[in-house]
Amino acid sequence: MAESDAVLIGVGANLPAEDGTPPLVTCRRALAALGEMFGAPPRVSSWYRSAPVPASDQPWFVNAVARFATDRPPREILGLLHAVERQFGRTRRTRWAARTLDLDLLACGRAVVDEPGLAVPHPRLRERAFVLVPLAEVAPDWRHPCDPRPVADMVAALPPNQVVLRLAEPGAA
Repeated sequence: MAESDAVLIGVGANLPAEDGTPPLVTCRRALAALGEMFGAPPRVSSWYRSAPVPASDQPWFVNAVARFATDRPPREILGLLHAVERQFGRTRRTRWAARTLDLDLLACGRAVVDEPGLAVPHPRLRERAFVLVPLAEVAPDWRHPCDPRPVADMVAALPPNQVVLRLAEPGAA
C-alpha cells in the first residue's frame, strides 16, 4: 500500500457496550465493519492499554491503529467513522468523556486539511503515545506531511509519563 493512499485510523474504547460487550471486542467488530465499507480488511497494530488523555479517573482505554487503502476523501471517511461509532453505541456528549468506541482519522495519505469539524492529520497525534506507538507498527515509514521526522523519532520525543502497555495476547483484555 502506497503512502499516498494510506488512511490511518486510531481505534479505542474504555467502556463496555450497552449489552456488556468488552471494549476490545467492540473495537474489533468496528474494524470489521470498516473493512466491509472500504472493501478490504485493514492492517491492524497490536492492541494496547493506555491511560485516558487528558488524565482523569475514567477507565483505561484499549487502543490500536488500523491502516486502510482508499481513495475516498477525508470528509467522507470521517462520516463513515462517525456512522460506525453510532452503530456501536457511541454518543458524543462531552469532549474527552469515557466512550464505547472512538475512531479518529489520524491521516489520509499526504492530505493536509484544516476545516471546521475536520483536521487531517489529527492535530494531536504527535503528542500521544497511544497513537504513535501502534502507528509505528502499521506504518513505520509514514511521515507527517508537516513534520519530516520518522515516526520512531516522534515516539522517542514523547514525554516519559505516557504509559502504553501492549496486551499480552491478541484476544486479551
